[in-house]
Amino acid sequence: MTAIPMFPLGSVHFPHTPLPLRVFEPRYLTMIGRLLDEEDPRFGVVLIERGHEVGGGDRRSGVGTMARLISVSAGADALLAVAVGTDRFTVDEWLDDDPYPRAEVTPLPELDWSDELTPLRTQAEAIVRRTLARAPEAQWDADTELSDDPIAAAWQLAAIAPLGDYDRYALLQSATVGALLRQIIDLTLDAELLWSDG
Repeated sequence: MTAIPMFPLGSVHFPHTPLPLRVFEPRYLTMIGRLLDEEDPRFGVVLIERGHEVGGGDRRSGVGTMARLISVSAGADALLAVAVGTDRFTVDEWLDDDPYPRAEVTPLPELDWSDELTPLRTQAEAIVRRTLARAPEAQWDADTELSDDPIAAAWQLAAIAPLGDYDRYALLQSATVGALLRQIIDLTLDAELLWSDG
């Protein structure tokens, strides 16, 4: 178990995906300042299941993603930071939030790729891109580029699929790449049905 700084958010963050952050709360400004002094500035990101991002008192999910800080710049009224997701972890215990949220975590094993999954990955990508092209107010473009690495691409598909945070959190907990890809397909098709029915 390792104690790490934590950044609870109102959204799910996946491995191998960028995370832009607008940091204005004093506790997170302190956290970013300390991270900038580290050789490998990493922090954990978990979904806030209930409550608010500002001021604490929230309920936080038990599985999250490590994020590596890659750039920080000063905006007019906040720090603008960009991090990228690395590996997943489970939260063992939340520590005192002073001066910012921290938790003891255990890394989850990385997923293994098998070339037998290539057709499933191709199908998942086709469904996600088709749905993005038709989705009302999609956050990602249907032409979003994916990594050449199949594991990274699978997580990136999970990130760009037009799903709600409950579904995205289910994807984050996948134990195998096959399960991840099958869930991406099922959940995206369900979402597409909802729009076409609506």
